[in-house]
Amino acid sequence: MDATPPLDAAGRLNVALTAALPSQRLQAALSAGTHPRDEFVRVLLERCAIEPDLNVRETLTWALMRHPSSITVPLLIAETRSATAQARSQALHTLSKIGDPAGWEAITPELLNDSAEAVARTAWRVATVLVPHGSETKLARALVAHLGRGEREAHMSLSRSLVALGEHAAALLNDIAENGAGDERLHAMTTLLLCESPDDGYEAALFDAELRVLLADAGAGE
Repeated sequence: MDATPPLDAAGRLNVALTAALPSQRLQAALSAGTHPRDEFVRVLLERCAIEPDLNVRETLTWALMRHPSSITVPLLIAETRSATAQARSQALHTLSKIGDPAGWEAITPELLNDSAEAVARTAWRVATVLVPHGSETKLARALVAHLGRGEREAHMSLSRSLVALGEHAAALLNDIAENGAGDERLHAMTTLLLCESPDDGYEAALFDAELRVLLADAGAGE
C-alpha cells in the first residue's frame, strides 16, 4: 500500500485552521502571518468564508495583510463576488484594512445594494475608505438612496459612512432633510446632526432629529 504523501506547508495550515478550539485556529492564523508564504493566501481566504469566531477572523485578516497586496488584492476582489455572504463581507473588510487603492474595483452597485444587510453595511464603510479622489459625490448619491431603509443598525452604519464623506454628502442630505418625507427625511436629518456633533453619538442625534421633525410638522400645520 502506498504511503500517504506528506502535507506541504499550505496543507498543514489548512488542517490547523480546522482545529476544534478557536485558540488553536487563532494560533495557526498568527503563524501564517508571522511567516507568510504566497501559498497561504488561498487557504486563509477559504477559511475567512466559514470561520465562526470573530477574533479568529480578525487574525485571518491580519495574516492576509502580511502577504503581498499584489497577490491578496485581486483574490479578495474576486472573493467579493462569492455566493457566500460571509466571504463577501470578510473580503471587503480585509480590503479596507489593506487600503490598496486597487481594492476600489470591488465596490460595485451589487455590493452597495447587497441583499445581505451585513454585506451592504460593510460595503458602505469600505467604499468610504477606498473611494478615489473625485468620486466621493457619486458615492454619496449611491449611499443616500438607502436612507430610511432597514433596521436601526443599518441606519447607524449608513450615517457613519455619510459622515465620513463630509461635504460631499452634505448638500444631498440637506435637500432630503428639507424636501423628503418619512423615515428618509428623519434619517437625513439625524445624519446631518451627527455631522455637526459626532461626539454626541447616533442616539442623541436621532432624538434631536425627531424633536425637530415634530416641531417642523406642528408649525406647518398651524
